[in-house]
Amino acid sequence: MFETFIFICLCSWIHICLLGVFGVDEVKSVSVMEGDSVTLNTDDTDIQRNDQILWRFGHNNILIAQINRKNNKSKCHYNNAAGRFRDRLQLDHQTGSLSITNTTTTDSGLYKVTSSRTETPLSTFNLTVYAHLPVPVVSRDCASSSSSSQQNCSLVCSVVNVGHVTLSWYKGNSLLSSISVSDLSISLSLPLEVEYQDKNSYSCVLNNPISNQTQHLDITQLCHTCEGRTCGDISIYLLKHGLTILYVVLISAAAAGFLLIVAAVMIFCTCRKHKEVNHVGKYDLMLIHL
Repeated sequence: MFETFIFICLCSWIHICLLGVFGVDEVKSVSVMEGDSVTLNTDDTDIQRNDQILWRFGHNNILIAQINRKNNKSKCHYNNAAGRFRDRLQLDHQTGSLSITNTTTTDSGLYKVTSSRTETPLSTFNLTVYAHLPVPVVSRDCASSSSSSQQNCSLVCSVVNVGHVTLSWYKGNSLLSSISVSDLSISLSLPLEVEYQDKNSYSCVLNNPISNQTQHLDITQLCHTCEGRTCGDISIYLLKHGLTILYVVLISAAAAGFLLIVAAVMIFCTCRKHKEVNHVGKYDLMLIHL
């Protein structure tokens, strides 16, 4: 009996503590795409009866807007929160709801509604603003191909300047691999190796909780042409014929050098012979004069 009483008291204490931290409502998650508008609806009769409604942003509880229901006036504190909400806040006097227009990723965070009578949040929202997703780029990765994998084509799917996303490879509707990141403005890449003759459909998908972008793979276009050869064919060709090409280059250089030497000797001999003829002619002329 005593243990039951202790358990009931403990539960009551935890409940009171949770109410003191979170208020009458739990945190409501709201997601929106960057550039869209969002309305944080209070939907609370207690808020509507209060004389003054205060909207606060972030963990520092920065005051960004307030409604005085007694005189039906409202005010937006645009200079607060480093001016990030300038000319983008709208208040509903009847419901106390707050609207944010032309949202940006910096608008993400906690929004709390309090009244002038208590500092306990009456409603708390966790807003997440997602940036627009780029279309993934699929390219051939010839550097990853080797002579031992001449039947396979190495590909890579990549995106830049993304955050809070997942990049995935799909074969039809089946997930092959994926990579996720929670940081902002980061680059991601995900490799894939397929056979040249593969007839299955592949796609690279970039997604966040509210949107996605898909790039479908064309194996014929990406894998079967690498300046007229597949990547594997080029590697094998270089391995087989690399030394032969080197020998040809060396022999050609030697032959060119030999021809230059022969040409130089012939020019020298011609010039010398012409000089000797001129000398003999001058000697004959001297004898005639004598």
